[in-house]
Amino acid sequence: MTPSTAERPQMPIEDFEQLASVAPEGVRLELVDGRVRTKDPLSVEDFEELERRAPETVRLEYINGKLEVKAIPDGNHREILVWLQEQCMQHRPDLRVYGESGVKTEAYRKGRARTDGAVAPKGHFKGHREWSASDGILVAVEITSHDRDTHQRDRIDKPVGYATVDIPVCLLIDRDNRTVVVYSEPKDGRYQQSSSYPWGSTVELPPPMGITLDTEELKDYAD
Repeated sequence: MTPSTAERPQMPIEDFEQLASVAPEGVRLELVDGRVRTKDPLSVEDFEELERRAPETVRLEYINGKLEVKAIPDGNHREILVWLQEQCMQHRPDLRVYGESGVKTEAYRKGRARTDGAVAPKGHFKGHREWSASDGILVAVEITSHDRDTHQRDRIDKPVGYATVDIPVCLLIDRDNRTVVVYSEPKDGRYQQSSSYPWGSTVELPPPMGITLDTEELKDYAD
């Protein structure tokens, strides 16, 4: 991560003020070192109401009982998602990679995570509302962003949340380390297996995907 991105505030003051102005009664927000936080414990119901009221420029998640702001994807982030969509279509035309999917995660489905991609059968999300149950999602995809919270959020918290609701595979495309990490075999809230591959390697996605990814193109999106 470069110094400029590491030091970038997570939320501009203008976005925070707009979000705070529409917060539900009893939800008190503060901006600390560029991060939005709640002054009091936040229930999942209050989170969902806050998320519904949030301005379009603010994308919220609820991870480990805490309010999180998801970074806006840059160009390389978007290109990586398109690369994955093309790879999946070549091998599994029955599946789709749905971008920016809201998923209920964690114990008792009390978490609310926005996957960068969710691999599921075509038509899976028809009729779903903002936050979907994890059932039927084969792979949760996370692509790291250049913000200060990406390590804890994308490499630690979100894989745990996906494992807890038994999503079979979590695919982490790590832009800082230039690796692809495959988590599989969820059990007792943890993935039992994880394998890391440098960009340019051949990556095996285990069942229920059962496909091989050619990651050579990812080198074009190194930054």
